[in-house]
Amino acid sequence: MRRIQGLIGVVVLVALWWLLAATVFAGGGAVPTPAAVVASMAEDGWSFYGPNASATLSAAVQGFLWGNGLAIAVALLVLLVPRLEAVATQLAVISYCIPLLAIGPIVLVVFGGEATVVFLAAISVFFTTLIGALLGLRSADRASLDLITVYGGGRLARLRYVQVIAALPSTFAGLKISAPSALLGAIIGEYLGSNDQGLGVSLMISQQQFQVPRTWGLALVAGLIAGLGYAIVALVARVVTPWSRGEAQR
Repeated sequence: MRRIQGLIGVVVLVALWWLLAATVFAGGGAVPTPAAVVASMAEDGWSFYGPNASATLSAAVQGFLWGNGLAIAVALLVLLVPRLEAVATQLAVISYCIPLLAIGPIVLVVFGGEATVVFLAAISVFFTTLIGALLGLRSADRASLDLITVYGGGRLARLRYVQVIAALPSTFAGLKISAPSALLGAIIGEYLGSNDQGLGVSLMISQQQFQVPRTWGLALVAGLIAGLGYAIVALVARVVTPWSRGEAQR
């Protein structure tokens, strides 16, 4: 039922887009029809979209892995050493509140090149995953923790057998949000001119040259990749944590 509702929502959005392009924005050129965008994408072909999407996706995946890996490691460290929680939380909030466009030029000067794109993708996902992992680790059942303690298990045993498993659903919830965020961070990094290829670079060039259909096509491809990333993580979450789906339906 949800899939049908989602499909209906997509059809309605496309129909609304087409209607506005043909009426309100007709003749202005700023909003092309879906047919014009598709025709432009077909004309550009894989030779244009393939390398640019691959460059952005590669940097986004690296940032996704680095940012989420660091967030999960910090969450585990905070659980083992509670005194570090205040510092870790403050750093996470700072990373979330600072605009990427504000720190991007500094990162570009320090690291340069593709490292800037990866860094911005990583910092875009750190906060969400850290909070999800921390909430999940703290949601462990108290009775299960006490049982591990009664049988002689220490802090590491409680973490391994109870808390990590309890944290999986909320951690995956954070990872699902992080997938599109990593792509957004990578595109912003490319906008800063730190790379010579990618969706962000192509978007900037097409805007400057007023290639409106291509701009919309690039935005559409970026949205599709972000949605695909979300769907992949959601599928992995469904396989790894099947019990969380049953709890959500109650």
